[in-house]
Amino acid sequence: VFLYQCHAQLPKHPPCAMPESWSAVTADAPVPEHRGHVGVWPLDEHNAKLLDNVHPRGWQNPKRPDDFVYDLIAVGAGAAGLVSAKQSARRGAKSALVEMHLAGGDCLNVGCVPSKALLRCARAAAERRRGDLGAPKAARTEVDFPAIMERMRRLRAQIAPVDSHEATVQAGADVYMGQAEFTGRNELKVGSQTLRFRKAVIAAGARASVPPIPGLAEAPYFTNATLFNLTELPPRFAVLGGGPIGLEMAQAFRSFGSEVTVLEGMDRILGPEDPEASAVLDKVLRHEGVEILTGVKVESFAHTPAQPWPEIRVSVVLPGGESKVIVCDAILVATGRAPNVQGLGLEAAGVEYHARGVKVNDDLSTSNPDVYAAGDVIDRPEFKFTHMAGTMAGMVVQNALFSGEDLPVNAPSRKLSEIVVPRCTYTEPEVASCGIASERAAEAKGVSIEMYTAKLEHNDRAILEGGCDGGFVKIACLKGTDTIVGATVVAERAGDMLAELTLAAQNGLGLAAVARTVHPYPTLGEGIQQCALAWNRARWRKLGEKSA
Repeated sequence: VFLYQCHAQLPKHPPCAMPESWSAVTADAPVPEHRGHVGVWPLDEHNAKLLDNVHPRGWQNPKRPDDFVYDLIAVGAGAAGLVSAKQSARRGAKSALVEMHLAGGDCLNVGCVPSKALLRCARAAAERRRGDLGAPKAARTEVDFPAIMERMRRLRAQIAPVDSHEATVQAGADVYMGQAEFTGRNELKVGSQTLRFRKAVIAAGARASVPPIPGLAEAPYFTNATLFNLTELPPRFAVLGGGPIGLEMAQAFRSFGSEVTVLEGMDRILGPEDPEASAVLDKVLRHEGVEILTGVKVESFAHTPAQPWPEIRVSVVLPGGESKVIVCDAILVATGRAPNVQGLGLEAAGVEYHARGVKVNDDLSTSNPDVYAAGDVIDRPEFKFTHMAGTMAGMVVQNALFSGEDLPVNAPSRKLSEIVVPRCTYTEPEVASCGIASERAAEAKGVSIEMYTAKLEHNDRAILEGGCDGGFVKIACLKGTDTIVGATVVAERAGDMLAELTLAAQNGLGLAAVARTVHPYPTLGEGIQQCALAWNRARWRKLGEKSA
């Protein structure tokens, strides 16, 4: 039952004046910039359209009576905040959304959306160079990088309206532009206005974490927040960090024609994933010409300003103790994420947090039972994905505003501990996994598993596509049972394949049931069935045997 049934639907505030378009602005630097958040560049027609949706000029914040109380306020307009505000409004709550920078958060503006636009172009460039598909083989330098980036900006702007302030208002929620700061356990301020709430959700997201390496702060480095403002291709491109963001961009820029070097402190790339998965991707990237240095210690940065590119020198120590200097024109720092917890007044709200993020309980509530947190701002790194941000938002709406045992609209449970989390690195091949996907992960959780594996080298679709060698499907089950607890897939479109296994693991569909599900031929998805058939084949009855 909705806890606040007596409250009427949120009354519409007076319509604001039509905001002015960003197309009327002339800018010689990224816009808008606010409290260290970098804007977009260049301010062409596509970025003007983007900003008209996600940071409209002249936006007038609502004016509510002094005694007005919101049922739910979401702080931050990334995936978690947008879903929290919109879904609660659609379900009858008086809700509001507060954002100081760009609606859509990292995903729309500087993350999932622009990166995947680049990856599509990178795949096209790589296929032109294969030489076995009947098309004339292209040289590595034959890409139009400005056109690639223009396409990204155009498609990003095309997607933007769904995350716009206007779309949130149309869903029934108020939108405030400005910095939110809690001033009490059930109130916050935006500019000179004080907003009161019964429940709130902190959805402030995260930013790139830049390590304190001597000389890095002074060097002209890129993060995901600035990389997509490029208009020219750097001839020499280095990546600090061998995780998903770094490897996706390393492969893309290599396909575009850059000389690429990846610097990783761990002994292998994609450290949290299955070792075999990281080995397959490592082999592919090296074959494509990416230099990968693992187990390195980065000691310092130095740079010399120049046009069109500065010369950046990265001093590293290799695993054997040998010193080496990497020279590049641009460097991407992709060494993790830091939660946006500063400047929110969390102390005044009675919300506990630390350097890893806001502390949350299993239901996403914080130390203040009226304040929840969702998305990248929480202190649980295993849940920091865009798809999980939206999922957590649905959990917050259910847990904060509704009593009873009903499930959230878009989540399988009201508890984080009961959710099987899918994840994917969108390289070629993709590396996708869910749940307890490796022996190391199982050991860390104290779970005994058995691993079932199917190689894709004999999968007909993989052969016909001419994909990479080494693709596979691995499914982890509780030892002695067909209960699926996790999986890893390495293949073209592995992220799409993973959904079937996530569904099975989340809903208790055993390996035997997956094996007995008809899969269309020829598809890479047959690899999942072949993997599952190992369970049934070990138990089938042979002619002449008595049934058990």
